[in-house]
Amino acid sequence: MTAVDLYLDPVCPFSWVTSRWLLDAADVSRRPVNLRQMSLAVLNEGQGFDGQRQQMMERSRRLGRLFAAAVGKHGQDAFGRLYEALGTQLHLRDDELDGDELRALLNACGLEESLCEALGDASLDDEVKRSHQASQDSLGGSAGSPVIVVDGRGFHGPVLTRIPSHEDGVRLLDAIVVAAKIPEFATLQRPTQGPPVLEERPR
Repeated sequence: MTAVDLYLDPVCPFSWVTSRWLLDAADVSRRPVNLRQMSLAVLNEGQGFDGQRQQMMERSRRLGRLFAAAVGKHGQDAFGRLYEALGTQLHLRDDELDGDELRALLNACGLEESLCEALGDASLDDEVKRSHQASQDSLGGSAGSPVIVVDGRGFHGPVLTRIPSHEDGVRLLDAIVVAAKIPEFATLQRPTQGPPVLEERPR
């Protein structure tokens, strides 16, 4: 059976849209999917950002530690559980998630509230870097979030501006699986058409 991994940074809005598409399409087509961590903070380390971009990198670093701690304690499945809850708050409700809200969210996911302490724990940065490097190794290069890996072959993207319908979503996943099985296939790209439309997964 085709193995599909999606590496993403939880703060990336495009990755939220891609993850909603992939989980829906994989469910319809009965393909297993693993969500895994990469890091925009690690990718852009040393860059002189300011303003909103720098705030995003700081959030990436802090939340990256939280996800690394959750996975380290509860296994890879904890990533998807936490991402579903946190991503809904962050991307659909535009919530900054203060301490009390984050503790409540962790509790609702069946995770310890004490994981909040991971946000400021720099000792977790090496684990974040390790997971991020796995995403880049799958590509054989460097790229941002998301990275899809099909049977060990990685591609940057797909970058979606909206969640497609069930039917279109399954067709897109089928096409990516086929492309990944063709060793000569490298890149297919066009300019991104504006920011993503953030909405619930299609029913």
